[in-house]
Amino acid sequence: MIQIDALSKRYGGFTAVDNVTFNAEPGRVTGFLGPNGAGKSTTMRILVGLTDPTSGSAHLLGRHFSQLPNPGLEVGVLLDASAQHGGRTGREILTLAARTMGLPKTRVAETLERVSLTEEEAGRRVRNYSLGMRQRLGIATALIGEPEVLILDEPANGLDPAGIRWMRDLLRGFADDGGTVLLSSHLLHEIEVIADDIVVIGNGRIVAQGTKQELLAGGGTYARSNDLTALGRALQRAGHTAEITTEGAVLSDAELAAAGQIAFDAGLVLTELRAADGAGLEEMFLQLTASNQRDHLESPEGLDSSKGKAA
Repeated sequence: MIQIDALSKRYGGFTAVDNVTFNAEPGRVTGFLGPNGAGKSTTMRILVGLTDPTSGSAHLLGRHFSQLPNPGLEVGVLLDASAQHGGRTGREILTLAARTMGLPKTRVAETLERVSLTEEEAGRRVRNYSLGMRQRLGIATALIGEPEVLILDEPANGLDPAGIRWMRDLLRGFADDGGTVLLSSHLLHEIEVIADDIVVIGNGRIVAQGTKQELLAGGGTYARSNDLTALGRALQRAGHTAEITTEGAVLSDAELAAAGQIAFDAGLVLTELRAADGAGLEEMFLQLTASNQRDHLESPEGLDSSKGKAA
């Protein structure tokens, strides 16, 4: 299990991580989701002992990372696939990892095969690897000790579609065998497909967390009309939230029947009305982390999409 409790990290007057608390459970993939600069990497660096927290605690299997006698046998870590010695071959890097952990030489070949790096690729200098190959090598280094926990920061970067599918299957199998996976990404779809639990971070703070099903269920209602502003105002007058999405629809917390009745009472014609699924989760993610985005959502004049209130 991974346990993070009231974790904060400040650099002078800047707070990178602000009172973050969540758990990652065995047998499950926990997606750590947030835009770039939201605090994901800082949290993970604290978790594996590379950065000291200002306050709070982070434990792996009930202990601080520094207290693990042979960390690679218990926790596999990939924080930066490019932070590997460019002058060494992939096989040399894995061989050094195996020796450090006291593993047999046979584990190197087994792990290379597990991450689909060929003998020819394993003999190349890492400086000549593509980013996707470096990701595979980084995942191999995390897996070679057959740990109980995997901590991976943006592991899909540089992978082609087949590689992303391979990574999902590998992590799913690891969790199904009882392992704990903490996987960070700024890409919603990547997390949505693989994660059992999702933790959303923005501006260094946890803004939402729960099972994927809980967050999807909280997506609300997705509606289209010929007058989005009027529909949004009608929903708000009835006590519901109303956000105009970038796709030209209104996302609300109203149930389907209630949204339909409100539109009917307001004399509005609905061209689409459905439960918000992945689209709803996407809009929730964008709204919850909006202050981290370079491109803020815009809405038709008359409805403030960042606050869900009529102007």
